[in-house]
Amino acid sequence: MNTTEFQRRYGTGMTPPARRLFVSELLTPARLLLDPNQWRRLPRDVDGGGQPVMLLPGFGAGPGSMWMIRRYLRQCGFRTWDWGQGKNRGDVQALSPKVVQRLQTLVERVGEPFALVGWSLGGYIAREIARECPSLVSRVVTIGSPVVGGPKYTTVARVYEKRGLAMDDVEAATLERYANPLQRPVRALYSESDGVVAWQACIDRFSDNVEHIRVGGTHLGLGFSKQVLRRLPALLKDDTQPERA
Repeated sequence: MNTTEFQRRYGTGMTPPARRLFVSELLTPARLLLDPNQWRRLPRDVDGGGQPVMLLPGFGAGPGSMWMIRRYLRQCGFRTWDWGQGKNRGDVQALSPKVVQRLQTLVERVGEPFALVGWSLGGYIAREIARECPSLVSRVVTIGSPVVGGPKYTTVARVYEKRGLAMDDVEAATLERYANPLQRPVRALYSESDGVVAWQACIDRFSDNVEHIRVGGTHLGLGFSKQVLRRLPALLKDDTQPERA
């Protein structure tokens, strides 16, 4: 895919989230503390049947950030593993081969492909692993994940620029990946209130078999959102269509 095709589908006005949305992100911990009952009475009507799931955290976060997702999926009968790489420091090229190696080992041990659930950058990595190694993956669920532009349309773009990366070059490299089509279903959860990732960058307009599901909430709160949690079990079942917002 070239830049012209990208601009035709997305336009030229995409930018990182507005400052007011990022300010809302800073209030996320307080909101979670003030509403401790939001996770009660989550549905248990989907039986995971022991389906294996790997959880991939977002940029700057480790496996502990996904503890609520892990806990709920286990309560629903899924088996979960973390990605085994500790804190996500954002080096996709270095991380992806290590995750693939761990995934290969787990698939051989368990005897079946894994579903991948990735939050933010973790979702992008999950998609690319499914693209390159479809035999290891049954499906992917992304949560607030930028699938176009790399970090260009996020509030962490400056972090990557300080590492010497040119955002336009990263965007071009990301677009080139679409030449190799996704062969596994992807369910993409996104929020228009996301203050870290531009929600438009979470929309994949180039791949087949990608379903987008809109939810509410901040980027930092998505891994604890009841809207996200109650959808996950159904989205991970191979015979279930995603619930639309």
